[in-house]
Amino acid sequence: MPCVAKELSALEVKRLTHPGDRDRPVAFAVGGVAGLHIQITANGGRTWLLRVSVGGKRREIGMGGTATTTLAGARERARETLELIRQGVDPVEDRKAKRSALAAAQRRGLTFADALDRYCTAKMSEFGSERHRQNWRSSVEMYATPEIGNMLVSDIGRQDVLRVLSPIWTTKTETARRLRGRLENILSWATVNGHRTGDNPAAWRGNLKEDLPTPGKVAKRGNHPAVALDDMAAWMADVRSRSGIGTRALEFAVLCASRSAEVRGATWDEIDLDAGLWVIPAARMKMDREHKVPLTADAIALLKSLPRFEGNPLVFPAARGGMLSDAAISATMKRIHEAKVAKDGVGYVDARSKRPAVPHGTARSTFRDWGAERTDYPRDMLEIALAHQVGDATERAYRRGDMIEKRRALMTAWGRFLRGEAPPKVVALHGGAA
Repeated sequence: MPCVAKELSALEVKRLTHPGDRDRPVAFAVGGVAGLHIQITANGGRTWLLRVSVGGKRREIGMGGTATTTLAGARERARETLELIRQGVDPVEDRKAKRSALAAAQRRGLTFADALDRYCTAKMSEFGSERHRQNWRSSVEMYATPEIGNMLVSDIGRQDVLRVLSPIWTTKTETARRLRGRLENILSWATVNGHRTGDNPAAWRGNLKEDLPTPGKVAKRGNHPAVALDDMAAWMADVRSRSGIGTRALEFAVLCASRSAEVRGATWDEIDLDAGLWVIPAARMKMDREHKVPLTADAIALLKSLPRFEGNPLVFPAARGGMLSDAAISATMKRIHEAKVAKDGVGYVDARSKRPAVPHGTARSTFRDWGAERTDYPRDMLEIALAHQVGDATERAYRRGDMIEKRRALMTAWGRFLRGEAPPKVVALHGGAA
């Protein structure tokens, strides 16, 4: 029968020392569990060691150091290890497999915020403009990152995506719809790059569609409320009676039928006052194409009245020097409406929806309605003035001109309408008989 080691007490184990006659560690059986030893190095290091046979192979399995594991703890670990062996498990190989799995999981472990960064680095070059890239990312950072940014992408499930989308699905439906697609793209990228497995929790069909109402049935896309055509001259007079950089930006946007972002980001080097031309670079345009705006006499006079600040290229800077906010222009519009309400109880409202007019609708929808209902200018010219695409891809490929001089006459007519002036009468001339 094999020799059974005496079961040593904790004090007896503590008194064991290295003999000092060799450099190699020495091991002393401590008893209590077959094969359990304390190993002591020449410099005094002490660890627990279990010597055991596993499947015909001699194994020496570490049970921890004496600084962190007591004698009782080492015996308990040894008993658990022997039980695993009796169940047919090789503790050494099992430990290696678990370490390998942990290392692989840590390599795969990627938070949603980090996945967003990596996705943007890999894919953002596909987006044509800096504005598009900023809008794409900012919507994810605004609505998704606060909720799931610190979560591992491998842990994100359907309920997490619903937690992001549900609060804005019926109130900001278009934003939520786009956000869902962006989440699906990020999580799809994480899957193919080995950071998660399984179905995409942000997918629509057969997934979120079952809990979220169809976007088209939640919120119908409508036009931005615009000042009625018959009220436009009075509204413009109200604008011109007020001061402030936000007011001037609003006036300029209407004179040029331009978007708020185009006006707020306008710089002096884009404007040629002598030529009466404002050239907006493609990077600042929604359609990623350079857009030329012929400036009327009113627009030029407005620009000449503005102060210029050294070191600041913006035409309409905010009080602190940065870009004017969209809210500042909207607030100006709101004040004008409220002042009118105080006078007549109605204010400046959209002719169809009866909602208070907003800057975008007034600068662009009113212009488009005026062009269609009060003038004979061609539809294509009106669309080009608004920087919209005209015709199909083939037609656009052959279109070389931007009708700039014809559009100058168009914008001049628009300026007269804003001042309340009647359009000039055209007298037909009939030649007499020779």
